[in-house]
Amino acid sequence: MHSTGTRVQEYIGDPVSAEPVLPREKLEEVFNDIQADLRYDHELNGCLNCGICTATCPAAHYYDFSPREIVQLLWTENLEGIYDAMQEKIWSCAQCYTCAARCPFGNSPGSLVMIMRETAIKHGMESAQEVLRPFSRVMLKLISTGNQLAPDMITPDHFADWGPNISKVDAPLKILRKAIPMPTLNTTETAWEVNLKTSVELYTIWEMTGVLDQLETIDENLFDVISDIMDEKREDYEDWLDEQEDEEDD
Repeated sequence: MHSTGTRVQEYIGDPVSAEPVLPREKLEEVFNDIQADLRYDHELNGCLNCGICTATCPAAHYYDFSPREIVQLLWTENLEGIYDAMQEKIWSCAQCYTCAARCPFGNSPGSLVMIMRETAIKHGMESAQEVLRPFSRVMLKLISTGNQLAPDMITPDHFADWGPNISKVDAPLKILRKAIPMPTLNTTETAWEVNLKTSVELYTIWEMTGVLDQLETIDENLFDVISDIMDEKREDYEDWLDEQEDEEDD
């Protein structure tokens, strides 16, 4: 039997019931993955606790987010605080890196947040699943075709799961986008289509670099759909290669 004090040390507990929620071994595993990242030592060089990063952070003005808090949590190896921040706070960062430009110690809280986000994805945290869920269509199109959404695909009807705020966007987006000197990207009808060879190569890169493993952790259904699509594309590509060889032999 653990004493109450020991249980508090070993677990993140419910503040009311003090029931164990997460074993300390898991907290250490999460932190070790963050600390093992090659960027970690480069981006975390101590902290003066001056607050310049938070004072200049756009996200800090609108959300419960403080770059200084992130640095302090990591610098002091506050395992419970780090895990707690990964449940919501790290997803408020806009990745503008104003913090890195202003820090007198040369820290980059934005880069540290990125490491924490990637670790959250690796461990399949619910916060990562919630944040990435609305982008499943983007991920499907990007990974399966090598192309992002065409502007006319982003409509309230197609993206109902993005919430009610998208319906408030009433600017003439298609007209504005036509001013951009990329006419082939204006609509789905004229959007650039990635050829079969490029699509298979992109997919292979994502497969070899572990991107697909992370996707499977976050959204298994989306992973299955993309895998099925790319299996067919690989078969088509192999058939195409065979046809090219036959033509050369003739």
